[in-house]
Parts: sequence; structure tokens; C-alpha cells
Amino acid sequence: MTLSSALHLRGVVLPEAEHRDVWVRDGVVTYDPVPGAADVGTGWILPGLVDLHCHVGLDAGGAVPDDVAEQQALTDRDTGVLLIRDAGSPADTRWIDTRSDLPKIVRAGRHLARTKRYLRNFGWEIEPEDLVAYVEQEARRGDGWVKLVGDWIDREKGDLSPCWPRWALDAAIARAHELGARVTAHVFGEDALPDLLGAGIDGIEHGTGLSPDLLSLMASRGVSLVPTLVNIANFPKFADQGAGRFPGYASHMRSLHARRYQNVRDAFDAGVPVFAGTDAGGQLPHGLIAREVLEFVAAGIPAADAVAAASWKARSYLLGGSGRLDEGAVADLCVYAADPRVDPSTLLDPVRIVLNGRVVR
Repeated sequence: MTLSSALHLRGVVLPEAEHRDVWVRDGVVTYDPVPGAADVGTGWILPGLVDLHCHVGLDAGGAVPDDVAEQQALTDRDTGVLLIRDAGSPADTRWIDTRSDLPKIVRAGRHLARTKRYLRNFGWEIEPEDLVAYVEQEARRGDGWVKLVGDWIDREKGDLSPCWPRWALDAAIARAHELGARVTAHVFGEDALPDLLGAGIDGIEHGTGLSPDLLSLMASRGVSLVPTLVNIANFPKFADQGAGRFPGYASHMRSLHARRYQNVRDAFDAGVPVFAGTDAGGQLPHGLIAREVLEFVAAGIPAADAVAAASWKARSYLLGGSGRLDEGAVADLCVYAADPRVDPSTLLDPVRIVLNGRVVR
């Protein structure tokens, strides 16, 4: 279904929880009646979902052909994800911007990793003295974000270890901010976090090693956390794969996995902005955002807040504005059969998806 004329929906508009009639005309939301609009859905109406940690154009081996990237984007779209922050990719996916039937993507350029300290074919592998120059490059290549690999296994130490000295982080993050870009970082362990936060990082991905004092600092500065719990579920597998050569690493990864839910609860309770992201496209398939929301609930985040972290609050964080279905907002929305704030599992099965004012499902 690809209806693109004026549309009419009726139901409970979230997060305001108001029973309303909603019209879509010329690709935007209006609450003024539009005669002759096609009736396309009734239910609970939610701003389109957001995956704040996703990798369109990437799989376990690196960049993928455009037709594979297209299918990845379609898979996300058909689960209600209409906005993506691509948290690092070697692929050029700018062609997606010309497609009104595919999710909007905000890019972070390509991962910036230390030499031989990350997954092969994913990022630029560089040394600290080159970090500022590559941050400049990726800030210009991206859409207001830069992605650092903050820690990874150090084979000489046999465990996770920071990738960057503090002086390099200070200079690189300051330069990104001068260019108007925000910086986020992949971090699994504990040791890289103080320097990243001290240098003024804007976001932490995964963040399984966060401590109460660092969570307090993040909350005070508005530093976001995207825990990617559906990915952290794989930590025991990663531990098993490395146990033979790196028993210390294996034990560490199991420990981080064991406290993953407590970590996310503590972040939420501390007031850290926590958002939903799946880490799809590297080791994971696409289309997992509803399962990430369910993982938030399993971690102890109230369902209404878990839904907000994957919808209007995430949209506001990424794009500015309210993130809601205000008069004149771009008509990116999903309709559900039940209230996702009460039954978040309803996110698994959207009744209707409208993207750029067109019914795409």
C-alpha cells in the first residue's frame, strides 16, 4: 500500500493521550478536517519509532551493496522505525535520502578506531595523533555526529582497554564541537569512560561499565546513553568465543552482562537521557526496535518511558523540536491496536505505518 493522497486517522494520539481525528495533507499532520481524505487507520497513534544505534549499509563483513542496504532499511521501516541514527558505517548511503519510502537517516560518518583494535572493514584504523584530522573528516561526512570506538580488547593485556589517551580525546571532541558535531563512543568496559566523559563526550553507546558517579555526571551534563540491550545479550557468546585465549576478557564480559539491567535502571533513575537503539547491521539483524523496548521494560524502566525512548523523546533528541505529532509536523507515524504504554508488546505488530505522509504498510 502506498497511498499518498490526503489521509484520515482516528484514535488516541500519544504522548498526549488525546482522542483525536488526525489528517495528513501534503505530507504533514493537520488537525483541521480535510474533505475526501482516505480513512487509513484507527487505534493508538504514535510518532514514528527511532533506532538511535543502527548501521544501514553494514553487515559482519563490512559495507554491503545498495540492494542489501535497501532491504535493511525496509526491514526497519516495516517495524515502525522511520528515523535512524546510523552510528557508524563505511557505506555511502546518501542515495537513501532521495527515497521517500525509506526511513530518514542521521549519519555519524565512519567509526574511528585504533589500529587493529576493532572489527575489520568497519572503521578507519588510526593512531591518536591522527584523531583530530579524522574527526574533522567524519564530522563533514556525517550529519552532525561523529562515532569513536572508545575501548576494545587489547590482545597484549587480554582484556578490554581504552583506545585513546586523554589528550587526543580533548582535542578531537573540542574540534568536533567547533564544527557543530556531537560525538558518541562505543564503550563496553569501565576504564575508558572517565576520559571520554572528562573530554566532553555527548553520548555513550552500550555503557555497560558505568558507575554511579559517572551516571551522575552524565545526568548533570545531559550525556545520552544508548544501551543496546539486544546486543548486550550476546556478551556470553563473545565471552565463550574468547575464553580460550583471553580468560580475563571472558570473565569481564560475563560480569558486564550480568549487571546489564541494573546498569540501565541506575542510568534511568539517575536522570540520564536513555534512548533505544539495537546495533543492527553489524552482528545483529535489522527490525529489533520493539524487542529493545521490551528489554528496557525487563530492566525496570516503566513502559511509558521505554516507549518514549524509542519515539517522541528520541525524535526530539535527534532532530530538535517536540518530537510529537504537532500541527504541521512531518507525517511520520505508526498506529497500534493497543496502548503501547500499557502493553509495549503491541509495538511488535503495527496496524498502519505512515512515512512522509504516505501509507507504506
